[in-house]
Amino acid sequence: MADDKTERATPRRREDARRRGQVARSMDVNGAVVLITGLFALSLLGPRVVGGMETAMRDAFDRIAAPGEALSARGLEVTFMASLQTLALAIAPVALICALAAVVSNLGQVGLKPAPEALKPQPRRINPLSGAKNVFGPRMFFEGGKSIAKVAVVGVIVAMTLIPRMTELAATVGTTPGQLGAELASMVFAVAQRAALAYLVIGFVDYAYQRWQHEKQLRMSKQEVKDEFRSHQLPAEVKSALRRRQMEQARARMMAAVPEADVVVTNPTHFAVALKYDGSKPAPEVVAKGQDLIALQIRRLAAEHDVPVIENPPLARSLHGSVEIGQLIPEELYQAVAQVLAHVYRVAGKARRKVAAG
Repeated sequence: MADDKTERATPRRREDARRRGQVARSMDVNGAVVLITGLFALSLLGPRVVGGMETAMRDAFDRIAAPGEALSARGLEVTFMASLQTLALAIAPVALICALAAVVSNLGQVGLKPAPEALKPQPRRINPLSGAKNVFGPRMFFEGGKSIAKVAVVGVIVAMTLIPRMTELAATVGTTPGQLGAELASMVFAVAQRAALAYLVIGFVDYAYQRWQHEKQLRMSKQEVKDEFRSHQLPAEVKSALRRRQMEQARARMMAAVPEADVVVTNPTHFAVALKYDGSKPAPEVVAKGQDLIALQIRRLAAEHDVPVIENPPLARSLHGSVEIGQLIPEELYQAVAQVLAHVYRVAGKARRKVAAG
């Protein structure tokens, strides 16, 4: 059920969706960017485009007016192709800039990663039942409202732009065609600029909706998250290597703490537990422990750094079995550990007094 999908999509689910071509994308943003870029290109290259159109028309009229076979089928074909070539060369820079803007806008939304599965034929796309579901779904209501909004906004912009300039347009009556054309072009350009900005705002709203809808579609249930984790776990040999490395790092940290311990309790050969008590904590702390070879390493390290080693088999077994590294000793072991520490401090005190007396 959709209500059960409460978890955000995992990176793998997002990658799978991208591979299928399911990404958040707004065609309105692309359209607005292309329109704004096209207007900017025309403002810079407009004279070139107009000049190309004038050249195409002039050459066409010159060819038609020239004596010969200009009005024959072959002559008209040559005239049309020549005019088309001139127009294409004039418009090509603007068209190229707009195409580049469309590519950049699309890449800005979806990135560079390809979606090969999106190119494969999918029967569900032509399923009439799926189509009916989409027609009456919330997405189509949003798309319909967006289309109405675009038409309404453009209508308001046209009215607000043209009505105040009707007097200027009326003043061009009786003027040259060039002046009339310039005034009309100015009005059309003003309408296009405002419409492009409004279109961009609508595009941003649409993109926000598309992202929200996309995230909603990608949501997962708790069970789906668990299933994905289980199905994509690391291979056994990789997990074993990681676990081995983690154990080695933990052992190295543990051994580094032995020289700072106050005492090492042994049993005497099978277990060794290093304790530290600095008064800042309510009870002594186990900073290292081990058995067999590790116990031997702890004892050797303690001897090298003059850490007292006390043989107390029952206490060593209890500490090793019930207290983890970094934990404080439990209350039931307070008395036994206190006796060991008292003995260590007493011996250390006697040694200091002997050194002072000597």
